Amino acid sequence: MTYILCALTLWGIFHSLTASHSFKEKTEQLFGSLRFYRLGYNLFALASFFPVAYLTSALPDAPAYEVAAPFSYLMRGGQILAALLLFVAFAQTDMFSFTGMTSLFEKKEKPSKLVVNGLYRFMRHPLYVFGLLFIWLNPIVSQNSLALYVGATIYVFIGAYFEERKLLRKFGAEYATYRKTTWM
Repeated sequence: MTYILCALTLWGIFHSLTASHSFKEKTEQLFGSLRFYRLGYNLFALASFFPVAYLTSALPDAPAYEVAAPFSYLMRGGQILAALLLFVAFAQTDMFSFTGMTSLFEKKEKPSKLVVNGLYRFMRHPLYVFGLLFIWLNPIVSQNSLALYVGATIYVFIGAYFEERKLLRKFGAEYATYRKTTWM
């Protein structure tokens, strides 16, 4: 469990640093363009997560808990619903821009806009909410999975705090108003 939490912590630090405005500005100074930044950032985040996933699956493991039927069926149903809502929230963020895929077809990165409709009308971070619901509704959890889930949950809460600050700087009064009227 300790190795998984340490690997996840390292991943979280690098993920957060590469998401920061200062890192983005230094990247722009170095390369002169941010056209492929978001795509590179997402590919780096995915590739750098592989050691965490590897440790979770390769280290010795033991059951942490298992929820019996019929509650396990309800949890699986909740996971399916969470996955569907996660996809809906992802689609509402302009998936191609969010992942950086638009940089392959457009010469400039589109300026991002604040999404406040759809699921974002009800909560500010539906990707986080439904992602966490998906993992925590797993009815069969091992000790390694539990370490990953706990670490990921802590990282999501910390990340949400910093993302809130970043969005407030980026969108100003528009985000401040949205934040006052919409559940986190």
